[in-house]
Amino acid sequence: MSSLDGEIRDGRHHMQIRVYYEDTDFSGIVYHANYLRFMERGRTNHLRLMGAEQHALYAEAEQETPGFAFVVRSMELDYLRPARMDDVLDIVTWPVVVKGASITLAQEVRRGEEVLVKAQVRVAFISEGKAHPIPKSLRRLMKADLV
Repeated sequence: MSSLDGEIRDGRHHMQIRVYYEDTDFSGIVYHANYLRFMERGRTNHLRLMGAEQHALYAEAEQETPGFAFVVRSMELDYLRPARMDDVLDIVTWPVVVKGASITLAQEVRRGEEVLVKAQVRVAFISEGKAHPIPKSLRRLMKADLV
């Protein structure tokens, strides 16, 4: 990967990370909760590479819907194989559904061609504690990547 934030290929965001000692548990494999951190970085960098300069994007969304936030509404994970210290992992992210007040993303953590973890993440858009439609600027950005 040439960019710190990864790259978008065939409508999917790919971001490589190396597994460090701090990512592992006492047995030398990646601690299960650390995959959530890896995938969060993947989702953030996916938006960035799609042209979302996050400060400007959030300022625009704040004007449209004051007090907004994205929250993880649900996440389904399937741990298939372990990753170990010094492995180079590919965090792959792509949008599946963009509608109303939520976005569903698929994510995979891969080592080479081998899928280690699969996830479906539904992110909800809220304002003042209640679900609200995603602002048009964000909806356009996310739908641009749907195949």
